[in-house]
Amino acid sequence: MGDVAVGARSGRDEGGEEPSDSSRPDAVENDGDDAQDGAAARPHRSFWKELPLLVGIALLLALLIKTFLVQAFSIPSDSMQNTLQRGDRVLVDKLTPWFGSEPERGEVVVFHDPSNWLSNEVTPEPNIAQKALSWIGLMPSAEEKDLIKRTIAIGGDTVECKKGGPVIVNGKELDEPYIFPGNTPCDDFPFGPLTVPKGKIWVMGDHRQNSQDSRYHQQDPTQGFVPVSDVVGRAVVVAWPVTRWSTLPVPDTYDQPGIGTQTKATALGLDAAGLAPVGLGPAALGFAGAVPVVLWRRRRLTAGRTDR
Repeated sequence: MGDVAVGARSGRDEGGEEPSDSSRPDAVENDGDDAQDGAAARPHRSFWKELPLLVGIALLLALLIKTFLVQAFSIPSDSMQNTLQRGDRVLVDKLTPWFGSEPERGEVVVFHDPSNWLSNEVTPEPNIAQKALSWIGLMPSAEEKDLIKRTIAIGGDTVECKKGGPVIVNGKELDEPYIFPGNTPCDDFPFGPLTVPKGKIWVMGDHRQNSQDSRYHQQDPTQGFVPVSDVVGRAVVVAWPVTRWSTLPVPDTYDQPGIGTQTKATALGLDAAGLAPVGLGPAALGFAGAVPVVLWRRRRLTAGRTDR
């Protein structure tokens, strides 16, 4: 009986109360074992298991960015020299058109071929993989035929250019310092006066003697005018190569009184060569956006294991 009494007292303190779990050495050991067992039962997922999620999120973001926000295009021709050089990559704002913004005078815009302006350009037939990758913005599309020119006049404007003279919009002469050195405003193909229909724009390349623009397509069904609905967006930045990085602002000559109202909305051979879209812009942004999402998810999972 004495042995029983001593054993009972050893499990209580002098006040007759049970000791807390923190005073039991074996309680600490058991908690550690439970934590180790939980961690063993839920091992950290390796990077390679997380990679498909990262890629999936990146592709989705790239598609959304390419469709609604910004897209990179490659300049394949000399028709916009010296503003743009062959091989430049420009970022095109595709966001503002979704809010009803239309091209303004002086903006450099990318637009779909309105009436077979690029009919002499050979377009290779893409395979299924190329179609899929170009659709999500990870490679240039072999089917799209887009062009890049400067908007000279918009719907309702009167535009003309006589041999030896400047381009005139709404009775105002344009000072065009962006024209390729040695070129004239329109000596190779004078035109007008013409009134631009509503919902259309009149476009010209900065390399005037090397650009098949609106002047050369007046006999087409569109009479050389580009429908606003065919405009992809405004080119806002030369993004590559880095030595050529620059913005593409509207020249001051389009702000002169009387020429018209500018809204200043910021979007986000004879050479008629088209413009090739480049998916690296949306793809890079997509992966940049996907990485924080995946890291946040991993951090939550890790925190959950620690709490347990």
